[in-house]
Amino acid sequence: MSRSSLTSALIILTLFATCARAQDDARLPVGGVTSPQGAMIFYTAHGQNGVCGPNCSDWIAAEGVVEWDTFKRLFAFLDRLGERKLPIVLHNWGAGNLKVATSLGKIIRDRGLDVRAGTTVVADCAKVTETECLALKRSGKALDAKIDTTSIACDVTCVLVLAGGVHRTLPADAKVVIGPTHISNRLAPNVSQERQVGLQTQFSNQFRIYLNQMGVSTEIVDIIDRDAQTGRTTQLSSKDWLRLGLVTTP
Repeated sequence: MSRSSLTSALIILTLFATCARAQDDARLPVGGVTSPQGAMIFYTAHGQNGVCGPNCSDWIAAEGVVEWDTFKRLFAFLDRLGERKLPIVLHNWGAGNLKVATSLGKIIRDRGLDVRAGTTVVADCAKVTETECLALKRSGKALDAKIDTTSIACDVTCVLVLAGGVHRTLPADAKVVIGPTHISNRLAPNVSQERQVGLQTQFSNQFRIYLNQMGVSTEIVDIIDRDAQTGRTTQLSSKDWLRLGLVTTP
């Protein structure tokens, strides 16, 4: 996997991520000393029957920033889970690595899992500090929880991960916003303009192949490219979700 990564740079979401990270300052790195605070984690949650779909009471919570090594953690988590096929409830934030987002989507589709956007609210976390809450989520135990589907924002990182689901669900009032993207290299931050243009084209081609494989319209890539050039954002309506294949019919 290339060290250069295409990351979300939507201004609104960047500001939102700043607020979210301020709440997560107590979080320890997830995958070791090289993993930043707020990196995406995965854990199993349990709630009332039907909370995560028809006859569904158990799910995989995925929350945090999609970083360069997030796909490794998903592989490891699913291997520990064994043959169980639980839906994924996705809550991402921050400037996510879009190349890794497609890797997550491929893993999810290969395992035959469903994806929905939502926030997993762990019951016991209401009684403890953020650090203790994170420790609970990393304990390996199934945690009693509910899914909050209010005020859901799905950015381009969310869109690419969601595309991997066999069945894909968004809350009716979710805001799906595709914004500008930028090229970055975590080891060498100064990427030349010429190199950025070449990488943008390379990533766009990879995203087209990925979305086509997932059965989602490649028009989404046209929107990503356009917004990258103009610096603007595009909000997709619920009609667009269906037209583009971003969500599946019940």
